[in-house]
Amino acid sequence: MVRFVAFDALLFLLPFGAYALWLIVTRRTLRQADDWTVKIIAYLALAGAVLTIAALVIFIHLDTAPPGGTYVPAHIENGVIVPGQIVVPEAAPAP
Repeated sequence: MVRFVAFDALLFLLPFGAYALWLIVTRRTLRQADDWTVKIIAYLALAGAVLTIAALVIFIHLDTAPPGGTYVPAHIENGVIVPGQIVVPEAAPAP
């Protein structure tokens, strides 16, 4: 769970980091208050939120789990750990 929260936080903070890098490259400083107005911070927050939501939507659509499958959790068989997987029921043969 921490991995997902950290990934989302990284995506949200990415526009802030890009803007800070742009300020360093173009103006050689981050300390001027005129560069961090409420309007700019709001735009960066909006861009971070859009980026995070877009990533979540993309990851949901790229999910490879087939519909109708059953999750089998990780277990031990003959002393070997078998990772969790989704088992798809076999289609019944047509009569």
